[in-house]
Amino acid sequence: MTSSRRAFLTASAAALAALAAGCSTTRPPAPSAGTGSDQTAASLGLVNKLRAGRGLPALSIDPAAQHAAMDQASRMAAAGKMEHNIGLGANFGKRMKGMDVVLPAAENIAAGQDSAAEAFDAWYRSPKHLANMLGNYRGLGVAVVSNPASGGRRYWAMVLSG
Repeated sequence: MTSSRRAFLTASAAALAALAAGCSTTRPPAPSAGTGSDQTAASLGLVNKLRAGRGLPALSIDPAAQHAAMDQASRMAAAGKMEHNIGLGANFGKRMKGMDVVLPAAENIAAGQDSAAEAFDAWYRSPKHLANMLGNYRGLGVAVVSNPASGGRRYWAMVLSG
């Protein structure tokens, strides 16, 4: 083997090793946007009352869904816009799998509401969001993040998990 080919292979192997070292199965940190809080406990009773009225089983708090909700609310607050697909890794299915959310999963988002009850009401009044809350799910995570750079507007995310 020539010395130039050996040097190329050695450099290629080193580059691949560096890339592999950067791979991880740990969850990525939520983007920093401002002040965020977990609103799962405040939302769980509202969602479960709705579900009980329709003869559906209650949901429980899901830590992976909580993390995914905080991640999404943070992404929206950082971008200053309410959208499901923001930034790298924005694909919903990939985001949920990457955060160990049990599938199937669904996501409701909202912006501007001052409380979990107001966000729930907005989702309740939307047929698609209501369908998500009444879906065949077991877990729940809800978060809100506000960002002073976007006028302190609150961005809400609800993740329902299988």
